[in-house]
Amino acid sequence: MTTNLTTGALLERAVSQLRAAGSENPALDAELLLAHVLGCPRARLKSHPEEVPPAAATQRFEALLARRAAGEPIAYLLGYRDFWTLRLKVSPAVLVPRPETELLVERALALRPQAQGRVLDLGTGSGAIALALASERPHWNVTGTDTSEEALAVARENAQAHGLTRVQFLRGSWFEPVGEQRFHLVVSNPPYIGANEPELRSPALQREPRAALSPGEDGMASLRAIIRDAPPHLEHGGWLLLEHGSTQAAEVARKLVARGFRHVRSHRDLGGHERMTEAQWG
Repeated sequence: MTTNLTTGALLERAVSQLRAAGSENPALDAELLLAHVLGCPRARLKSHPEEVPPAAATQRFEALLARRAAGEPIAYLLGYRDFWTLRLKVSPAVLVPRPETELLVERALALRPQAQGRVLDLGTGSGAIALALASERPHWNVTGTDTSEEALAVARENAQAHGLTRVQFLRGSWFEPVGEQRFHLVVSNPPYIGANEPELRSPALQREPRAALSPGEDGMASLRAIIRDAPPHLEHGGWLLLEHGSTQAAEVARKLVARGFRHVRSHRDLGGHERMTEAQWG
């Protein structure tokens, strides 16, 4: 361990270490971690490469770097992830919010332009979807459900941090905690990776909560359950929006049509994958 390297030298060495470990974005990861440790903007690292960080900061950076090289998600190391317009706390108790999930937020806002509304987010995790919607529609009543009390604690902390007081988080499986309530929008990013799919063995997913990624051997299990049980919880003309795997759009659409939904449409994410499907009830 070397504690007298300049910022520039530390970054150069860190990028080499992360690249050798197979990181997809070694330079970005190194900059994010060093800026986090030093409590400064990333831009300062580049504008002042000659600065020598304090020894304690260098040691902390190298410890975080080793964890990142071992596959721990960068969001867990930083303790946060930016999603939509919000900086959200994350921990190993919750799935790291993905940029592609912002598509679901976009479609929900487009389908419900009204100032008033009741929205249900199933499997809320960190609260990312629920809180993004609440931040854009401050008069909506938003409910998030999750089976994990640890995840709900993170979601509640995020709501409090952003002053989003019209959001409530309830513990339970899918629709169970909301009784017979009906909503204008039901949204969900449920687990949809089959337990035997190679994607689940990716090092990038090994540290995230398995229950938030996979429903078991059948990757469609949670999606089917939500489609089956959604209608009694939707207002007439209400919408169901589901994120799913890139190869599941056709099957999700078939299940929605068979259940009696109309205006079934799938949408592609920025990578060109059919990432979410929406459908109207009634």
